[in-house]
Amino acid sequence: MDELQELANLLQRRNEIDKEISRIIGRPSTIGHIGEFVASEIFGIKLESSATTKGIDGIFTEGPLKGKTVNIKWYGKQEGILDIALSNLADYSLVITGPKSAPLTSKGTTRPLVISYVYLFDMVDLVSELKHRGVKIGIATSVRKSSWDSAEIYPKKANKKLELTEEQRKILELFSG
Repeated sequence: MDELQELANLLQRRNEIDKEISRIIGRPSTIGHIGEFVASEIFGIKLESSATTKGIDGIFTEGPLKGKTVNIKWYGKQEGILDIALSNLADYSLVITGPKSAPLTSKGTTRPLVISYVYLFDMVDLVSELKHRGVKIGIATSVRKSSWDSAEIYPKKANKKLELTEEQRKILELFSG
């Protein structure tokens, strides 16, 4: 009973924090909505008015990707998997992750909302590669380590399609935990 009381108290505190986060982002406090808000603010993305638009979360409004559609994901860990919606494929996927981890059991672990890595995938190229390899595409699509490495824009600058400014890097560091 003591553990249930403690859990109830912690959830009450968490609900209050979630209410404050929702006030800031204008949507429910889920990892998806928080990630979309963070990405939109840092990378100049105009979010879709409806959060239920399949496959596309917004459009880049500035820089070299101006006018291109983007799907935004924030994963608590970078486990080499990516959710891909083929029915309405965005031009790019911007993927924010926590630390790298093998896809193991989640028992006894946490998934803190931290930013350790940011990746930018050209979705036409990625889907073409996955189809060529015969990979099943959809929820939890397995993506090769080499593809993740070449898509990285933070902290390393492997993908040159979107070079971060010092200000963007400093903002991302705020979320490093």
